[in-house]
Order: sequence, then C-alpha cells, then structure tokens
Amino acid sequence: MASKDLKLQKPKKRKDSEGSTKLDVQHTKKAKLVSTNPAKQQKKFQKPKLGQQTGKSKFINSESGGDKDKNVSLSKKEGRQRAKELAEARKKKRKRHYNLEQELASLWEKMRRRDIGKEERSKLISEAVQKMKGKIPDIAGSHVSSRVLQTCVKYCSQAEREAVFTELQPHLLSLASNTYAVHLLKKMLDNASKQQLAVCISSLRGHVAPLLRHMVGSVVVEYAYQLGNAAQKQELLAELYSAELQLFKGLTSMTEKRVVDIITKLGLQKGAVIRHMITIIQPILEKGIVDHSIIHKLLIEYLTIADKTSAADVIQQLSGPHLVRMIHTRDGSRLAMLCIKHGSAKERKKIIKGMKGHVEKIAHDQYGSLVLACVLSTVDDTKLVSKIIVRELQATLKDLVIEKNGRRPLLQLLHPNYSRYLSPDELASFDLSVPSLCMTDKSETTSQTKEADGKESCGEKGEQEDKVTEHDEGSDAEENIGVAGGKKDPLLRRQELLVKSGLAESLVQVCIENAEELLKSNFGKEIMYEVVTGGSDGILRPSLDEKLNSLNEAIAYVAANPKHEPEESEHVLENFHSSRTIRRLVLDCPLFASALFNKALSGKSRPWAQGHSAKVISAFLETKDPQVREMAKEELQPLVDEGLLSIPQTKNP
Repeated sequence: MASKDLKLQKPKKRKDSEGSTKLDVQHTKKAKLVSTNPAKQQKKFQKPKLGQQTGKSKFINSESGGDKDKNVSLSKKEGRQRAKELAEARKKKRKRHYNLEQELASLWEKMRRRDIGKEERSKLISEAVQKMKGKIPDIAGSHVSSRVLQTCVKYCSQAEREAVFTELQPHLLSLASNTYAVHLLKKMLDNASKQQLAVCISSLRGHVAPLLRHMVGSVVVEYAYQLGNAAQKQELLAELYSAELQLFKGLTSMTEKRVVDIITKLGLQKGAVIRHMITIIQPILEKGIVDHSIIHKLLIEYLTIADKTSAADVIQQLSGPHLVRMIHTRDGSRLAMLCIKHGSAKERKKIIKGMKGHVEKIAHDQYGSLVLACVLSTVDDTKLVSKIIVRELQATLKDLVIEKNGRRPLLQLLHPNYSRYLSPDELASFDLSVPSLCMTDKSETTSQTKEADGKESCGEKGEQEDKVTEHDEGSDAEENIGVAGGKKDPLLRRQELLVKSGLAESLVQVCIENAEELLKSNFGKEIMYEVVTGGSDGILRPSLDEKLNSLNEAIAYVAANPKHEPEESEHVLENFHSSRTIRRLVLDCPLFASALFNKALSGKSRPWAQGHSAKVISAFLETKDPQVREMAKEELQPLVDEGLLSIPQTKNP
C-alpha cells in the first residue's frame, strides 16, 4: 500500500556541451520520495492553547527603548496610544510650526466661545497675535491656523489688524489660491479700511484673469469686486477687455464703462479685443466657474461686441443647468434672458429642464423671478413649461402670492409688462438683445421678404406658400427666433399656461380661501385685484366666471363683518392696503361693486363714511358704470348733502 502513495521524482534532463540531452544520474540518485496522498499534504490548524499569544496582540519596536522594548506585547488601547504618538512625531517633522498651531488651537477654543467677556477675549487675541508675529504668512494656509486668524481679525483692535495685514500683504496672490487662506482673505477684506481695500485690489492687478480661472482664486476676485467702489470695479474689469488695459494703468476713465466706448476712445482693434476676451472666457466656461457677478458682467460686455458665430457659441455653452447658478445677479439674469430669447428650441429646452426642482427658489429671488417671467412670455413649448415651471409654481401658490418677488411670474401671466408691477429697469431688461444676432434676424427677414416678392412676381406664389407651411409645422420651428420672442400668439400662450394648465383655477381658489389676508397684504393685494378683474384682456373670463363670482361673494362676506373695536384687528374697509384695493375694484369691476354693495353696504353706509372706508363709499359715486351709480345714489347722496361724505373732484384734462 505504501508504494501506491509514494513515487520517485523524475530525473531532470540536462544538455551537454554537444547539445545532446542526458539524464542527470546524480540528481536521480538523490531523488526524494514525494507523498501523493492529499490528506497528508494538508496541515491541521489547531486552536491556540490557553495562554498562547494570538494575532490580536501587537509587537511594536520602540524607537527609543533599546533591546528591552523590541518585542513588547501591547493591548488595543496601548496600541492606539502608541500609534497616536508616532503620528504626532511625524507631524512635528513634516510641519515647521506644529507646536505653535497646537498652542493657537487651544487659545482659539477659548476665544471663540459666545459666553466669554470682551476683555478676556481681547487678552487671548493679543496673546495669539503675539505668538504668530513674524510667522503669519507661513501658517495662514493651515487648516487650524487660518481659523484662528479669522477670529483674531474679526475681534482684534485696529492696530493688531493692521499688523496682520502688513505681514499678509506681500503674499496676497499666493494665499488667494489656497483652500484655507481664502477664508482669511475674505475676512480681511470685510474688515479692511478704504486704504487697505485699495491696496488689495491694486495687488490683484495683472492677475485677475488667471485668478478667475482658479476655483478658489475667483472667490477672492469676486469678493474684492463686490466691496470695491465704481472706479475699483472698473479697474478689475478693464484688464479683462484688452492686453493694453492689462499692461498700462489709467487708460480709461469713469466716463467709459462699456467696452464699446473704450474701444472707440482708445482706437483699439475690435477683433483683437474679441480674441483677448474669448481666451479669458472660454476656460472659465469649460471649468463651470459661472457663479460670480464679475464674470456675468464680462459676458454681457462680450455679447455686445461679439460677431454672430461667437455670440451663438457662448449662448449655446451657457444654455443648460449652469444657467441656474447665474440668475441671482442683475447681469446674470439678463444673460439668462438673452439665452432664452436667442436660443434655439433645444437650448431653451435645456434651460427649462435645468430649472427643474429649483423653480420655487428661483421665483423668490429678486432677479430669478424676472427670468421666470421671461420664460412664460417667450417660450412657445407650453407643454414643457406647464410640466416643469407651472406645476412647481402651482404647488406653492399661497407663499408666492404674498411675496414681493414670488408674485412676479403670476402677474406677468395676468397682466404682462405692466409698469405698475415692474420698474423701468426691469422692463428694460426684457427688451435687451444681442446686436449681432438681432441684425442677422432682421437681414434674414428682409432677404426672405424680397425673395418671396420676386417669386410671387414670377408666378411661384403657390410653391412659396407650401415651403412656409412646411417650415412652420416642422420640429425646429423655433430655431433662429428673433428678439420679439416665439411665434405663438401671446394671448394664446397665456391662455395655455394660465387657464388650460389649471393654474388660474388654483389661483382663484387661493384668493377665495385667503381673501382677507391677501387684501391686507402689501403685495397680495395686486394679485387679488388682477384676479377679480379677470386679468388683462379678460383672460380669466368666461371660463372661470363662476369661480370669480364666488370670489366676489367671499370678499363681500369679509366686508360685511361689523366694525371692529379699536383694539382689535383692522376691518378690511379701514385697512390702508385693503381699502384702496377695494376702491379700485369698485371703480373698475361693476360685478364686484354690485356684489359688495348689496351684501355688505346696503343700509349700512353711514358708519363707513369716515376714515379710509370713506374712499370705498365715495367710489360708488365716482365709477363710470351708470348702473352702479344709480344703485348707490339713493343711499349715498344724503350723506354727501350732509357733508358727511365728500367726493373728490376729478381734474380737468
């Protein structure tokens, strides 16, 4: 049986000098017996006996313990402590000011407490500044020390702040690109004097473009741009326009702010300026650094001088999710509007899809709300707009109607471009356009008209009509749309977005449920007025007449409540905002005036003939509707004769 389990190893072959192969006899003689039984080849692992050392124990060679500490068994706790000591030792070797940072960290834990007194905090800050003296530039980029410096700069005295600034000033450019030092520089700029701010902005001269291409450095440039005055802002912007302005200071004055005026005054070559600006803009767009207002201003100025191809390329790059990050500034919102106006159907679709999930936040923003209003007034794809924008607006109607900015998209649908709700500057932003793209649209329209006239004169009128029809029905019908907006009729677009989407019905319901609150609200009263009157062009009528009648009754029901005591909340007829809104409704909406008088004022007008409510009562005699005047004249004329109610005289035209 043993012979079955054992076998001789085969003799190795070797080559002699002649190249013939022979058996290695010597190796054959020394052949070992190899077991072929797999059971005998496997090793049996036995459990460690009691007291035997296991793998959980650690043997660590001590760096300073000599031969005695070479093999020392440590517990888990001791192992962790030993590893911590080794890490501390490595940090001391790697970091030059490690011990100083540890001391500063302990001081920082005390000085940043909220319950600490001013005198005690000043002592701690003075101690920390004294320890850092001469070493501030070296430790400013540290994760720990930069936080200590920020607290010191915030609470230290003016003399100590100037000492810190003096040490940091030669190293501002290198620190501006450091992840941790950038927060210290922002704190320094916040607390800087006018002279220190001017020094900081001057130190950035010649390096604005490289810093804007840096994710961290761009933050410092933007912070300085926001804090600077008009001249300092222009100084930072000017070197982005041209190489000459970057090299030579003082070529421009405050009177030339726009790049077009600068080119005209200095006689610069427009092509060279465009090439210089695009070399700065392109890397910024590729990296997605689009949050800063200085970049928005740069892009706006570039589009004013760019040719058709370059302008279209920039608009194409901006159209997408990145645009949402730009609309929080004045120039950023205008860029978004230009992208919406001049973008193709595909680009507009990307912009709207990029707003998904952010519509509520955009609507509450001062400038973002204007972008939403532009989308609702321009984009012809009402199904997409209803699915994304209108649906998210509908979910938060109650909050939007009483908020200053949130109501703007709704008012734009109810009464577009009304100067009562939009300032002249905001209305001007809706009329902005890119000159090169606008000129192209006009020239293309003129050439198409001439071609059509020529073909009609040659008897090809029918073929021309067929081509126009095919273009209008195509999927790319919105390509190359002019500044005026989409091709769809504005009233039809408003009906699809406001009425057919169900937004108007929800809006009327919100007004019914919160009639008193909206009437008394400084901003909600505008929404209430537009809804009750049916909106511009009567867009809410006749499809929502029943709902509007219910709203009239709801307001009349609130007005029918008895006069409140002085210590109670104001009545809607006596409140400053609601009384004026109701007065406007009486003058402009006969249906509302009839409902209000019949249910709230008939036989009860005398108590309301004084104060703010008197304006509402007198409106029944001032209205141009003869039926409303005759209805109220019998009851109100005696009050006028008694001198209790006065009717303001209308001025002659």
